[in-house]
Parts: sequence; structure tokens; C-alpha cells
Amino acid sequence: MSAADNNLAFERLVRPHFDRLYRLAWRLAGSKAEAEDLFQELLLKAYGQLDQLVTVDQPGAWLSRVMYNLFIDERRRFRRHRMRTVEEGELPGDGLAGMAGSGDPAMDSQRWETIRCLDRALAKLSDEHRVVVLLHDTEGYKIE
Repeated sequence: MSAADNNLAFERLVRPHFDRLYRLAWRLAGSKAEAEDLFQELLLKAYGQLDQLVTVDQPGAWLSRVMYNLFIDERRRFRRHRMRTVEEGELPGDGLAGMAGSGDPAMDSQRWETIRCLDRALAKLSDEHRVVVLLHDTEGYKIE
């Protein structure tokens, strides 16, 4: 395949999963900068393995698994202690467009409180259990 064909194939396979993969990167990494680095590392790795990616039945699941493996490898390298939870003021407006306010202050306040409760609950889990929950949430994996 030519470089243009590779680019088109990559775009067709990966672009539909961008938002979900970014959310997973954000949840795994815990900060915008680290999420962007992890997401970029995933894209580079996936492009380098394009021959394998085109043969996969579920590219979203494959990409999520590659991202998780990259995260674990990076975590082992730098021996991070725990993933951070997302605080209210840290949520990115561009990566999570759905986090924008609804215009109803009471509804927005309730939504933020729900997010904070979920983050506190996730923070109580071990890293391994947290990843299971996040992959179930973002990719629809079965809990088993």
C-alpha cells in the first residue's frame, strides 16, 4: 500500500474511536497532559502496526487493549503509585465535549456531584479493578 492508502486506512479504522479512546486515556492517566501523551503514543504504535490493525474484527477493543498495555508499561517504568481521579476544575472542555454545562445550574451541580461521587468510588478500587470498570464503561467489555 502507498503512504496515502495507509493514511486513509488508518483514518477509517481509528477515527471513529477517538473520543472513547481519549476518555479512556484521561481516566487511566489522570491528567490532560499525560492523557494526550498516552493517546499520541497509542496512535504512533497503532500506525506502526497498521498491517495487524486492518485484520482485527473490533479495532476499538484492540486499540483500547494496546492503550492499556502502553499505560501499564509506562507505569512500570516510572513506578507511579496510583492513578489520579479527575477533579472538577481539571476536566478538559475539548476532549470531553459532553461535559459542557446544560445551562441549568441545578442540573449541572447535580451532574458534577455525581461525577465526584464516581471518582471517589473509583479511587477506592485497586488499579487493576479500576481498569476493569473503565474498560467496561468505555468499551462495553463484560465484567467477567
